[in-house]
Amino acid sequence: MWVIKIGGSLQHAAHLPDFLTMLVEHAAGQAVIVPGGGDFAEQVRQRQAEMDLDDITAHRMALRAMEEYGAFLTSCEPRLQPAGSFNEISRLLAGRIIPIWFPYAIVAENPSIPACWDVTSDTLSLWCAEQLRCRHLFILKSICPANDNYSAQYLSEKGFLDRAFADWMTKTSVQCWWLYSQNLESFMRMLDLRDYPATIMKKITAANR
Repeated sequence: MWVIKIGGSLQHAAHLPDFLTMLVEHAAGQAVIVPGGGDFAEQVRQRQAEMDLDDITAHRMALRAMEEYGAFLTSCEPRLQPAGSFNEISRLLAGRIIPIWFPYAIVAENPSIPACWDVTSDTLSLWCAEQLRCRHLFILKSICPANDNYSAQYLSEKGFLDRAFADWMTKTSVQCWWLYSQNLESFMRMLDLRDYPATIMKKITAANR
């Protein structure tokens, strides 16, 4: 099983529906999608600044933003199904369906997850993979670092990942991979062959090179 975090930057990508269709056809029952926040999360950031919202309120709104993006993904590929609990995720996987994790019910009142912008869908995808005892997390982004540095510390410092990701990664055994959106067809072939690591992915390491 794989956890695949689909970044919000893919929201306007013309090839996103085709990717979701390929994912359903190649990885049914073997993948869990964690949605980013996309434009919906950016609206929360703006509202917090404009209205001086407290962090807990903004945190809960941001979780809802992830679910809005998740709903958008299901509109692109109706065979994907939302799941608000880990039991529901397991049920859908058993039925050879790819679930999209809707995090609010699990995360909103969870005291172990800080209510701040340091923890976004990036770190939540890592947390989700750990809870599911999944060995691999693929982070799908529309951009990649120009200097080919894929240390978690560097990616967090430069804003490619949220600020908490690097620290959280040191506390888990989940292997994290950076997947650039232009390599999606090769990624599907990798899923078919059950073969990894693959040259199309970049292994995210804990420390700077």
